[in-house]
Amino acid sequence: MKQARGNIDLITPESCAEIDRWISNYPADQKQSAVMAALRILQDQNGGWLSHELMDAIAAYLDMPPIAVYEVATFYSMYRLEPCGRHKINVCTNISCLLCGSEEVVAHLQERLGIKLGETTADGKFTLSEVECLGACVGAPMMQVNRDYHERLTPETIDAILDSLQ
Repeated sequence: MKQARGNIDLITPESCAEIDRWISNYPADQKQSAVMAALRILQDQNGGWLSHELMDAIAAYLDMPPIAVYEVATFYSMYRLEPCGRHKINVCTNISCLLCGSEEVVAHLQERLGIKLGETTADGKFTLSEVECLGACVGAPMMQVNRDYHERLTPETIDAILDSLQ
């Protein structure tokens, strides 16, 4: 396989060490299997989003074509390809959450934050996104804030969650 030409110097030593730990979970000739972990690690390193340069660096580090990295990064909603707020709010709007009130959750969040889905607040604190499913149907309606799940949402619980964030 032809090696990608990304600048692996964009990856911090700490991120390289963490990616290497993931690579060690796979056979030596299958290090590309760590691509999802590498994307998450570099997204965290970069303040919550992935630039094309960082994705190219991942491709070079894992010896894979850049397009293969882009395909993964664009398929999964957990990867951000543009700058975003410090707190990422993902609201599930799939059928279980929809039937249990996700439209009201979205409306409340949009009103409270003063933004629409796909937008970031002017102060850079929150980015609000709609996601297809977060796999917590039993607790619908639900949202993910950063890495934490919040279920059985009401306007009051949403306000308490938002108020607790720095």
